[in-house]
Amino acid sequence: MTNNATRIDPVTLASSFAIGQDPASVRARVEALERILERAFMVPGINRAIGPDAIVGLIPVVGDLIGALMGSWLVWEARNLGMSKFQLARMMGNVGFDAALGLVPFVGDAADFMFRSNTRNLRIIKRHLDKHHPSTVTLAG
Repeated sequence: MTNNATRIDPVTLASSFAIGQDPASVRARVEALERILERAFMVPGINRAIGPDAIVGLIPVVGDLIGALMGSWLVWEARNLGMSKFQLARMMGNVGFDAALGLVPFVGDAADFMFRSNTRNLRIIKRHLDKHHPSTVTLAG
């Protein structure tokens, strides 16, 4: 049995990377990025989705820096939306905590399954968009 919420269709994914700077395009882009970074693959046996963020995190030090750089793109998109400094600081804190946790051998790799900074940051962005740009709200069915 497959979980359609975590399966990534390349055509759908490519179309979700809208080029525009309008809030609807940004929402589509950050949702697609989060889906790629955190839920790109399903781990057989435990039925848990992981993404490149967790996979590159297995490479000591360098992998965690790469993961932090990938996660920083969500913060960049949030900055371009005009989100508050407090929200941006929370998002950078999530990315930084995830990267620092990843530096701890073995524990950090296991923690990537539990602490998903990109998912947390997506929630912050979506709350902002829902409040300030309600026309971008999408209904999940």
